[in-house]
Amino acid sequence: MQTDLRGRDMITTQEWTKEEIDTVLDVAMELKRKRALGEPHALLRDKVLTMLFFFSSTRTRASFEAGMAQLGGHAMFMDSKTTQVSHGDTAKEIGQILGRYTSGIAIRQVDWGAGNQYMRWVAEASRSPVLNMQCDLYHPHQILADMMTIMEKKGDPRGKTITVSWAYASSYSKPQSVPNSLVLLMTRYGMNVRLVRPPEFKLKPEIVEQAKENARKYHSSFEIMEDFEAGVKDTDIWYAKSWGPLLVTQDPKEDRRITDRYKDWIADERRMAMANEDAIYMHPLPADRNIEVTDDVLDGPHSVVFDQAENRLHAQKAVMALTMK
Repeated sequence: MQTDLRGRDMITTQEWTKEEIDTVLDVAMELKRKRALGEPHALLRDKVLTMLFFFSSTRTRASFEAGMAQLGGHAMFMDSKTTQVSHGDTAKEIGQILGRYTSGIAIRQVDWGAGNQYMRWVAEASRSPVLNMQCDLYHPHQILADMMTIMEKKGDPRGKTITVSWAYASSYSKPQSVPNSLVLLMTRYGMNVRLVRPPEFKLKPEIVEQAKENARKYHSSFEIMEDFEAGVKDTDIWYAKSWGPLLVTQDPKEDRRITDRYKDWIADERRMAMANEDAIYMHPLPADRNIEVTDDVLDGPHSVVFDQAENRLHAQKAVMALTMK
């Protein structure tokens, strides 16, 4: 267990060692047990977390707020549109000032080409740790919860196959932060990772290269596939969700034209049956029901999406307890 994580930013798990991530997961499991037993664990009494949102949220806001309350502290919600952030405050000022007011700054900023950079500018100026609640490139707390769920449901992840597949969605073009973070972390835990997507939905080359290097270092595998059903066949974990063709276009009309070519990329019962008999289905939610994934899969016996959502609470509490001074 690592004991020197105070003040550390959590912007991407890739910047933490595997031993440090193991510590987060160990603490998350312990805090989950304490919550189940009703044991108080006010580890952050009198601490305040700033939560700055540039993008809407349900699970992220609720889990961070609840987590801070359970740790004995307070989460302060800030909307970029209703504060001076929208017309005046720079990233440097946010880091300098909120870093002095509070013990941590959590940010959700998913604008393509801007979100991650904004967080790093804030972190550079802040004396308190910056926690990434999702940016355009990474969603670390979601992926920590995902790994926690896989360990609970499947045991030792080494040697297990996880299919990270694109799926069609009609609501809006979603960030690439979830598939990026999945391929980066799961390869570090010895998993055989299949990235399955149509040709227009590539991930950034530097992310792919990092995943390949992780697979080499941790004796796992990383494979890119364009055959949807072949990618699902005999897998242990199927993580099917949508993301945008952002390396091809940022034009909404062109994005929709490309995306609509693949309306048949839906997680349904027929394809779920191609996975291993005891396979689990995962999704960070919200899902486009009966478009991205059918009700029969999302609410079916293979789905662990609500346990996965609960683990957001415990994983985030672990990060906050370990990093906030």
